[in-house]
Order: sequence, then structure tokens, then C-alpha cells
Amino acid sequence: MDVRSAPDGRHVASIEGDVPPSGGSPVVRDLVIRSVDGKHTVVVDLPCGRGIECWPASPAWTRDSRRISFALRTPGSHARSVYQVNADGSGLMRVLDFNGTIDALRYSADGQLAMLATEGASKELGAVEAAAPMSDRDESPPEQRIGVLEQGKLRWASPADLFVYEYDWRADGRGFVGTAAPGDGDNNWWVAKLYAFDGASGQARVLYAATSAQQQLATPKVSRDGKRVAFIAGIMSDFGPTGGDIYTLPLAGGTAINITPRWPASATAIHWGCNGHLIAVVIAADQTQLVDFGRGDRIERGKILWQGQEAFGHGALQLSGDCPAGIVTFAHQSFSRPVEIEIGAFGKWHDLTHVNADMTAPFEVQRLSWRSDEFTVHGWLVLPASVQPGRKTPLITIVHGGPASAFQPDFIGVGRLRLLLEHGYALLLPNPRGSYGQGEAYAAANVRDFGYGDLRDILAGLDAAVSAGPIDPQRMGITGHSYGGFMTMWALTQTNRFKAAVAGAGISNWQSYYGENGIDEWLIPYFGASVYDDPAIYAKSSAINFIHAVHTPTFSYVGAADIECPAAQTLEFSHALKALGIPSATVIYPGEGHAIHDPAHLADLNARTVQWFDRYLK
Repeated sequence: MDVRSAPDGRHVASIEGDVPPSGGSPVVRDLVIRSVDGKHTVVVDLPCGRGIECWPASPAWTRDSRRISFALRTPGSHARSVYQVNADGSGLMRVLDFNGTIDALRYSADGQLAMLATEGASKELGAVEAAAPMSDRDESPPEQRIGVLEQGKLRWASPADLFVYEYDWRADGRGFVGTAAPGDGDNNWWVAKLYAFDGASGQARVLYAATSAQQQLATPKVSRDGKRVAFIAGIMSDFGPTGGDIYTLPLAGGTAINITPRWPASATAIHWGCNGHLIAVVIAADQTQLVDFGRGDRIERGKILWQGQEAFGHGALQLSGDCPAGIVTFAHQSFSRPVEIEIGAFGKWHDLTHVNADMTAPFEVQRLSWRSDEFTVHGWLVLPASVQPGRKTPLITIVHGGPASAFQPDFIGVGRLRLLLEHGYALLLPNPRGSYGQGEAYAAANVRDFGYGDLRDILAGLDAAVSAGPIDPQRMGITGHSYGGFMTMWALTQTNRFKAAVAGAGISNWQSYYGENGIDEWLIPYFGASVYDDPAIYAKSSAINFIHAVHTPTFSYVGAADIECPAAQTLEFSHALKALGIPSATVIYPGEGHAIHDPAHLADLNARTVQWFDRYLK
């Protein structure tokens, strides 16, 4: 849910949609405008109706709070248009027709509208999206650039040879700061630098370059007085799931400082508040926090404004643009409360919406922590409502993707996890080393050690779950997607504790994977070298090299057009299991990338997953 409050604090715009029972992303999406007093709600009538791919995105309020601009996808294509609509939902008009993708609409202080645009895009942006057809895969794919809307056309404000990932206006409206890299946008985010872009010429100047391969850059934000830029830097395995330390840098020139060194937490989003203070959304062990870091010009621990076991939508805060009342607007959820929009002053907010009030999650959630080597590992044990006194419950361990990510208290309302709980399975959601939430040392503790220390953390979590709840240690399964898919495949070569497994978009052979995927730059921070320079470190963590140890029945699946974890990796693993006589099944979903989107495919996947675990755990 993308939420934006108007500069005057009187209205909130959001992109909303009903998630199918199978999970995934909403098929139908709406632009909804609400008055903060709760008296008026308008669903904007879109020119393409309400259907598949008629999707509004990236709402941005004009400075006078009278109108909203937003991008709208043209169904059946990768093209976008930009529309404007009045705050009351009337007066819809198209202001830009564009033959490519558009994202991140933002107004400057003086009313200019900028956006990220990719002219002639041959696929949806992001490595999780389905790859372009082989005939369209150019050695020089189109770059995403900053464009400023002028008289119905885009004026480019960044160079043609740089792919811009994120950006922010400078306070004076004369230019931008942003993260960017030359070449393939899907592959090169891991080596992006922080640039300043001249608003008139579009020329780029490097402000900051990473100090090591284990440092990726995200979410650049210019201070309200225009003197500093803040950003998050740390080891990150994917563009989007952000986590790391907070850095600030004088825009006039100077040295960047890490204002949170050796911090036992991970910043996931930052924003300059109404009072000029730097506010961060933080994962700290099993807590989500809002932390005030003052002017952001020195090292400090910050002041905790709020903390609790909730999750913010996309990890981001949206503050009212001109901050007349210091209003904060965001989407939030927890294990027991579905997603709603909250609004108000820090720590004094209240629900603006109650659209999901009829949704329930009748599951018991226990916080767990356990020791593994030198670490204290955190996670959650979720018990089904059907637990009977004196009866042991089968347990399925869910390994998150990334590895730089974290399980947070998200509402389990639909999808595979809900289905497993309703079928009587308990779930263990661990955050092993390599996850966000305990600082950079913890996030980088799996470097050159994939599958070893992190698996020890997960196996120790099984013992903690057995001690904490009515868990049957003889009926345990494991599943995960992406890095979680790798860990599922790998775990089966290292332990026989799991009696059934479901591996999604996994990696079975890091050596062959290096030459098959479309994002090999992400491997350098974690393995320290390319497979051509250090093949042994890749072989060390390859499940295929230990395949004779596998005895666990395994269902595996992947998208046919996955460029992050190509289907060949799943086929290599399933071929080995069949050759060894291990019960196995494999499905390759046509047209799908790393993320499975089609509701029919998701429903099929969910049914197969439950049937597989039922067959071998019940």
C-alpha cells in the first residue's frame, strides 16, 4: 500500500487493492483519496477501468494540495501515462503519454514534477520481474533516468548512460541527488554510487562511492535546509529490502559520516522531519522503532520516538510535505492486526481506515530468542488455532529470502502461510545471521559462509521451538523462496531433521548459477570474488556437491522467466533427486519471473505445497 498525505495535511491518497486468497499482489488496484476528518472517501475512476494491469502508482500531491499526479500502466504493455486529478476525485486529465515505465513521481518545493522513466522498456523494472524475451535482450538495455515534466514532455535531468535507482530533489529545486550506475539496471545496483545531478544540464557528479564491496547505497534524502544528504549504507542482497547504517554528507562538499557505527539495529527507511531532524524506521531485534537522530551531523544513538511489534508498509514513512502540524501517515500491520492507514503526530496516531476490520488471525504468536555460536538469534513461533491439549503439532520452518532481509510482524491474512496454519502446521520464522535487525556485523556474518553459520542458527531455532511449544520433533518440514530456496536445498544435504521440503526458486550449484543469472554483481559482496577467481568458495556452499546426503522428499518450483534464480538451478537439483530415487516433484510456472504473480499459479502452488507437506508430515 503506497500512502501519501497532502502538504496541508487535509487529505491522504493511497494505492489499494484486494489481495487474492492465494496471496501475492492485488490484481485490481485503485487510487483512493480520503479526507483526514474521515468524512469523504473517493475512488478515482480510471480511464482503463478496474482490471488487470490498469494499475495506478506513485501518487504525488501538488504543493498547493489541490491535485494529485500519478502514473498509470497501459494494460498489456510496459508503457505508462501520467494523470492528474483533483483532491475530490474530479477533473481527471492526462499530462504525459510515455512509451516506457514511470515511477517515483515527486514535486519540488517550487512545483516542478520529476519522475524516474525508462524509455522503450522491454520488461517491468526490477530483477524479480519476468525477463524480456530472448530476442529483446539487448547488451545495452535502456536506462532509467530522471525526467522533469515540461509542456507534456520529459526533459531529461540525468545522463543517458546512467541507470538511476532512487533520487530526491535538492531543496532549491535546481537539481537532484540519487543512486545510479552505468549499464544493466537489474544487475548493477550493487555497485551504484551516490551522485549529484545538475537540474539544467543533467550532468552527474559523484558525491559518495562505497568503501567496500559489502556496502550498498539506498534511500538518499536531502535535508529540508538543503545542506546535507542522508542515505542508508550496508550489505544488502536485493534492491528494495533496505537495511544498514545511516550516513550523512554535506552537499557543498566534505566527508560522509556514519552516524550509527556499531549500531545493533538496521535502518530500513529515513525521512527529514518537519523540525529538520532526521527520522529513521529501524528494525531492532524483534522491535520496530522510530528514531530521531537530530540534525544528522554527528554520531549519536538517537531518541526512540516509538517502538512496538508492528511492521510499516514497505518500511517507509510518509510525512505531510509542508508539515503544518507534524502529521505522519503510513500503513501498518502486526501479527494480530491487518493493514490499515494510520495518521497523527508521532506516537499519537490513530487509524484513518478500518477497511480490513473484519479480517482475523486466530493464531498464537510467541517471540523466541536463542543462542547460536556467539549470537543471540530472534524469531517467531506461530501456532495454529487447532492445537489440542496434549497433542504435538508438526512444524514447518520458513526461511526468508535475501539473505539480507528479516521476518517482521506482518499480518497473516491470506496466502501460503495462512493456508499452512489452517491445515494445522506450526510455523517457525527465524532471522539467522545475515538478516537485518542486529547491525552490520550480524548482517555480514554469513559472508563467505553461506549455509554454515546461518543453518546452525536455524537448527538451534528448532530446539527453541520444541522447548517453547507443543512441537513434534519427528514431524518437521522446511520451505523458502530465493535465498530461502537455496537454504532449503542446502539444509537437506546437511541434516535429516526435515522430513519434507518445498524449495522455491532455489540455487543448487553456485558455480553454474554464476553464469546463468542476470544479477551476478550481488555475488561479489558475499563470496568476495567471482567464480572464475575463487571457484572453491562457490563449491563449498553448493548443495549439488553434497547431493548423496539427501533423503528428504522435495517439491521444487520456479518461474520460467526468473533471472534472479534461473529455472536451470531448480532443474539441476530435481534431476539429481530423481537420479538418486528421492521422492520429488517440480513445477516451472510459465511467464513468471522471480516473483510469482498470476493468482492461478499462486493458488496451484499453495495447493501443491499443502498437499506435499500433508503427504509426508501427516
